[in-house]
Amino acid sequence: MSIAPLPPLNTLITFEATVRLGSFTRAGEELNLTQSAVSRQIAQLEAALGRQLLTRRRHGLELTTAGERYLHRIRHVLEECADATAQMMKNVGENELTVACSSGIGQFWLPLHLSQFRRLHPEIKVSVIVRDGVMRLTSFEFDLGIYYLRQQHLINFDTVKLFDEEMFPVCSPEYLAGRPLFTPETLKAETLLALEDAQHQWIGWPEWFELNGTFSPPMRQALRVNHYPPLIEMACLGSGVALAWRHIIDGVIRSGRLVQASASCVSKGGGFFIITPQHRHENRATRLFKRWLIDNNGTASGN
Repeated sequence: MSIAPLPPLNTLITFEATVRLGSFTRAGEELNLTQSAVSRQIAQLEAALGRQLLTRRRHGLELTTAGERYLHRIRHVLEECADATAQMMKNVGENELTVACSSGIGQFWLPLHLSQFRRLHPEIKVSVIVRDGVMRLTSFEFDLGIYYLRQQHLINFDTVKLFDEEMFPVCSPEYLAGRPLFTPETLKAETLLALEDAQHQWIGWPEWFELNGTFSPPMRQALRVNHYPPLIEMACLGSGVALAWRHIIDGVIRSGRLVQASASCVSKGGGFFIITPQHRHENRATRLFKRWLIDNNGTASGN
């Protein structure tokens, strides 16, 4: 029995990536295609289906009703196909583990935890995927992820909270220069290092000041960075004051490169979570690492 009708497989992959990433340009970057090639493949798929799947709006792309129905069905099929292929190619064993995380976690938190875990379990082979934005991941790419979430519920993934968010300002000891810790009011006169990336769920300086019961100063003098590790490096070098999460930044503080710049700490109810793909068999390595993280409450000693 022939499997028909089917559009070209590459058009389905391009359609899924375009919706997931929100633009032809970003989809092209992921798939190593030009923007026009992505647009042509979407048009080819729409022509084959006889239905419009996407509409262009001023704020970006928007799925049509037909597009939403089709995406729901094909995304599941593509993930199943990719998962089956990955399993065949990798021949994943019980002692193999792929961990996904954001760049901040990958830079400041994960290395110590993986190092300590592997001292206990040297037989486990670990791979790490660093990718900002949990929604840019597909379930077949990783076994276990560690990400910040504002809310615990995440479609297609199971979540377990490691620790609550606690966000406070940090700076280098040289920048503080023996002065008392800043208050929200005195911080307004300092150079603020602002994170500006696509993850709008982070607490930024305007929210931090608001949660501390005061208005945010004009951000015209702020230094803006769209990637967290270089932002923290600028703080370490004395360029200004950055916002950081307790636990994630603890190792840098223990090293003496950063100090807490203010006693004021805020939260909007988010936290850092272990995420695992739903309906995926958890092998021995995944189970061990998850249990070890939970038992240690996401913390590790620097000794």
